[in-house]
Amino acid sequence: MGIEKNGVNIECVQGDISRQDDVDVVVNAANSELAPGGGVAGVIHRAAGSELYEECKDLAPIDVGECVLTNAYNLPNTYVIHCLGPRYGIDKPEKELLSSCYANALELADGKGVESIAFPSISTGAFGYPFRDAAEVALGTVFKKVDNLKNLEKIRFVLYSQNDFLVFKDILGR
Repeated sequence: MGIEKNGVNIECVQGDISRQDDVDVVVNAANSELAPGGGVAGVIHRAAGSELYEECKDLAPIDVGECVLTNAYNLPNTYVIHCLGPRYGIDKPEKELLSSCYANALELADGKGVESIAFPSISTGAFGYPFRDAAEVALGTVFKKVDNLKNLEKIRFVLYSQNDFLVFKDILGR
C-alpha cells in the first residue's frame, strides 16, 4: 500500500525490517545504550552482526528523540539510523518526542543523500505507545516533512504483524 506526495513514495508493508534489501537506510527502534535487545533492536543487531554494536558503543547513550547513524554491516542496507523513542506515560511530551524521532531520522537520511528509508513502528513494543496513536504521529510527521526533503524518494513503514500493517494501511489510505 502506498501513495505519492511531492515526488516521494510513502508506503507500508508487512515484513521484517532487517530484510529490506531495496532501501538504503533502515531505522532501529533503539534503547538509549544502542545495545542489542528485544523487538526491533534485537532483530537488527542479530542480522547486522557484532560489528554494529561495536560501532554503537562509542555513540551511546542517546536521548529520547535523538537519532544516530551507523554502517549496516551484514544487513542489506548501507546505513542504520538508531532512534530512541519515548516510553509511553514516562517520557513527556510523548507525541512531540515520538514525532522528533521520525523527523530527525528523515533529516539525517536526507542529509546523507540517500534515496530510501524504512521505519518500524517506534515505541509501540516494550515502550508501550498505543499503536494507532503512534501510527498517526509517524505518518503525520512524514507528511509534514516530505515537502522539505531533497534526496529521499521512498519512505517505507515495515510492520511485523498483519494487524499493525492494517492500521498503517488504514491511516495511509485516508
